[in-house]
This record gives sequence, C-alpha cells and structure tokens, in this order.
Amino acid sequence: MTDAPHSICTGPPQSPADRDPEARAAGEALAAFYHAAERGMRDLPVFNPALQVAAIGFHARDDHAFGVMVTPWFMNLVRIPLDAVAGDLPHGSGVARTLPAGTLEFTIGCLDGFGTIESCSLFSPMFGFADQPTAEQAAAAALAAVLDAEFTPPVDAPAQPTPAPTNVALDRRKFLRGELRERPR
Repeated sequence: MTDAPHSICTGPPQSPADRDPEARAAGEALAAFYHAAERGMRDLPVFNPALQVAAIGFHARDDHAFGVMVTPWFMNLVRIPLDAVAGDLPHGSGVARTLPAGTLEFTIGCLDGFGTIESCSLFSPMFGFADQPTAEQAAAAALAAVLDAEFTPPVDAPAQPTPAPTNVALDRRKFLRGELRERPR
C-alpha cells in the first residue's frame, strides 16, 4: 500500500505557516474519508448519533498536518504527512512525539485509500458528548492544551482507576458488535 498523495511538495522548503492551507486541506480530506466510513459504523455500539465527523484546528507542524479528528466513535489528535513520503515505522507501531505540553504516544496507521496517519486517542467512545458543539469545543481545548508549554492538568481531576487485570482474551469484532457483555461472577 502506498500513501495517497494528500499534497506533493515542490519547490523550495516552506515555513509551517505557509503550509497551513495545505494542512487544513489534509484535515478535510481525512474528514471526508471518515465521513465515507460513517455509514458502516452506525450500527456499532460505539457510535454516538448526536455527533458527526469534523476536522478541528488543522495546521502545519513539522511537515505534518496536525489537528483533532472528531467522529461519532472517537476523538483523536492526528498527524498527517504533508509530503508523500512513506514513513520508516511499521503500521501499528507507537511513536513518542514531543509537543509543547509534553510527550504523547501516537500510533502509526495506514488507511486504505488515504495513506499514513499518526493518531493519539483523546476519547473513545464518544458518549460523554451530548452534541456536536460540545465535542468540537473539547477538541479545540485539547489541541490548545497540547500546544501550550505552560499547560498543567487540573489538580482536582480524579485519578483514572487502574483496570483489574483480566485473563479473558478480547475479540475486537465481538466487542464492536456489542456481543461482549460483563458476566456476573
């Protein structure tokens, strides 16, 4: 699978700000890709029908389009290469990316018909969002936070509980179809 050319850089190197229109176009192309996938996701238990696909805040950063992708089933920070150059990391692998607020783990992926992206999950599933404006505000706030070197998480934020280890192997297809249910012990 080769990467689809979101854009092809020709001529002298450009500053990141000069590439912002190109980055916004890459974000919109990714949104169109997910919008096309939306029909197939509607019947899955992770789908929030109150939401729609949107590309939030895409701009050029380090020769990548960087922004947040909102869908009815997830919200991710996304990096899309602006140059049609295949990456040297295998798809599915993780890569640490340093942002002003700290280092985050992104997963390398390849979307058939689109190309390579890197994503970092913010929310999934999306049932905590009652409507599109709320989801988009959260996306914009998350993007602003990771790009703010002075950002510190609120002290009163509850700690995320550590899930108990499980010996049950999860089947991704059964999970997405809603076939996995917690069984009484």
